[in-house]
Amino acid sequence: MDVNAAIIDQRVSSLVGELRERVQEELGTSNDEPKLKSLAFTFLALRTLLDLDLDEAFDCLVEGGNDFGVDAIHVTEESDKEFSVTLLQSKYSKRLDGKAGFPAGGIEKLVQAVRHLFDPQSELENINERLRAKIEHIRSMIRDGFIPQVRVIACNNGRSWETNAEEVIRLARLGDQVGWEHVNHDALVRIMQASKPVNDRLQLTGRALVEDMNFSRVLVGRLSVEEVHALVERHGERLLERNVRRYLGLHGNRVNLGIEATLRSPERSNFYFYNNGITLTCDKFTYNALQSGDYLVQIENLQIINGGQTCMTIFRTLDDRQTQLFPESPASVLVRLYQLPSDNEELVQRITYATNSQNPVELRDLKANDDRQRRLELAIEQLGFHYRRKRAEQGTRPTDITSGSAAEAVLAVWRHRPHQAKFFRREHFGRLYDFIFDASLTGVEVVLAILIYRIAENRRRRPAPGDPNLVRYGSAFIAMQMARRLLADLGSSSVTHERFDDARGLIDERGDSYFGASTRDVEEALETLYGARPLSLQQLSATFRRGDLIERIVAIPLSGRSPSP
Repeated sequence: MDVNAAIIDQRVSSLVGELRERVQEELGTSNDEPKLKSLAFTFLALRTLLDLDLDEAFDCLVEGGNDFGVDAIHVTEESDKEFSVTLLQSKYSKRLDGKAGFPAGGIEKLVQAVRHLFDPQSELENINERLRAKIEHIRSMIRDGFIPQVRVIACNNGRSWETNAEEVIRLARLGDQVGWEHVNHDALVRIMQASKPVNDRLQLTGRALVEDMNFSRVLVGRLSVEEVHALVERHGERLLERNVRRYLGLHGNRVNLGIEATLRSPERSNFYFYNNGITLTCDKFTYNALQSGDYLVQIENLQIINGGQTCMTIFRTLDDRQTQLFPESPASVLVRLYQLPSDNEELVQRITYATNSQNPVELRDLKANDDRQRRLELAIEQLGFHYRRKRAEQGTRPTDITSGSAAEAVLAVWRHRPHQAKFFRREHFGRLYDFIFDASLTGVEVVLAILIYRIAENRRRRPAPGDPNLVRYGSAFIAMQMARRLLADLGSSSVTHERFDDARGLIDERGDSYFGASTRDVEEALETLYGARPLSLQQLSATFRRGDLIERIVAIPLSGRSPSP
């Protein structure tokens, strides 16, 4: 038995019990043990690889027959006229010896999926509704001029695909717009081990500057790209625990593609001047100060807080057997190593924020210690809920509210920006942070926004018979209108802690009625925009990505009190 395969099997087995009921409710697939295990493995791989929370990962699952061999699909927001799509297919073997290979047939299905699903002209026949909704959303973005960068992941608990599968990928000629990766139990375990401290040594090149300042130490020097490759090979993504971004891959990332191109060219000796370098933190570093240079530095609890993309791209490029090396042009990279007080986590957070703030994809973690987040935590605790400022591995309970879900709900429900709630998540803790979490935001407003938003989101995931198609795309707009109906029933323009119990009681009593009436409001707003003609799923998706409907929805008069159920 392979030890890592056994570790993954334990995780998968525990997930089966947690997911069983939800799988039956939302996916409607068979809940026999082998299929549940396979789905739980897909879920585990997705969460681990993409660093998603429980609900986000489950929302990506599309397994259930008529799925083109795609078990999960994840779509990012657009950035610079591009967006990323991850397609994942998993194969889970009962054998735990780690020797089962990924079948070439699975790769052939994925090739066909990429060719078919990303072509807006291609008919979507015999496809499950969960996958259809996501593909039509992708196609609507393509029609709006956004370019998809596709990451295809073949995941199993065994060996990689065989040579004939490599030939299938090569002959497909899908170009640089599509990247192919194999991930197995070993890779997943390496990522899961990220919490273990990394103690290692680095061989610097040439002279280095070392200085003590403010109870900390700083080393600035040069590291060969071969040394970076060896470091990543030994520790993998364990080095990126404090880094705010997972590896973005080569495909569809211009910076990483530029790094790769330089390393593959005779100009690689200039790599030091083209790259911004790597920033690392540690608890302690030592070296032989009697040397004039080429220090061998011993490091305790090493972490990369900026430059993780550079390190992983160097590793992938040098690890590629087809990479042509130019020994006469040695490449190196600037390295900054900070020895920081081990008890000053806040300083580490501030440095991480400062070195990464130009790319606000994962700033949620860096805002966790903000005074506004701490105040909300205290206020929400008094209402019987638990506010999670920081991300955690365990799943959420009904009384748990994550900062990410709070930002999304508040932006849609109280700030009347439902399109930004859904499609600008990367800015929730960046450009939109002060707008969402302004000084006046109360714990009461956060909790009520969450309760309303959950009703709309639950119906999006599990539409009731007779629900119109807009429910799959317009849940944030419906939630915004539900809040307007709640305030109308309360006879108030806002809710304070004094009316919290009244408001919560109305949501419990009339939540479904609010949803139904608000859905009809959105339908009416759509008619004023497009007339009575039926809309395709692509048109619906495109409409809800924009703010066209907001003023039309808000202009709809709320006729009397919403009916009780």
